Amino acid sequence: MTTAWMSIGLALMASFSVNASEWNGDAVRGKQLYDSRCAACHSVDTNRTGPAHRGVFGRRAGTAPGYEYSPALKASDLVWTQRNLDRWLTDPESVVPGQKMGYSVPDAQDRSDLIAYLMSISQSLPK
Repeated sequence: MTTAWMSIGLALMASFSVNASEWNGDAVRGKQLYDSRCAACHSVDTNRTGPAHRGVFGRRAGTAPGYEYSPALKASDLVWTQRNLDRWLTDPESVVPGQKMGYSVPDAQDRSDLIAYLMSISQSLPK
């Protein structure tokens, strides 16, 4: 493996790594939050008012197949990492002005739990 490829691999691993002091989410609680707060617009495997979420980690924003994104999100260079999802859930409009999600999650622990759940479904196959 060349040095360039090793650097890219290490950068990708770092973008997905979990810093326990920063990302202490509970995926079980995250699923409960997802079902109560997100499921009105989102599904794990089906596009609804919002795009499907399985496989969201590492995916470039605005690229889930079959979903009609806002021009702003399609044009963004955002990749869904823990940090970017945390920023997004805190205030989507400040991350991508002109996006169409009108919901935020102000509580940091709720965001961590939701992110842990999204990570868990990103690593699993559809059921």
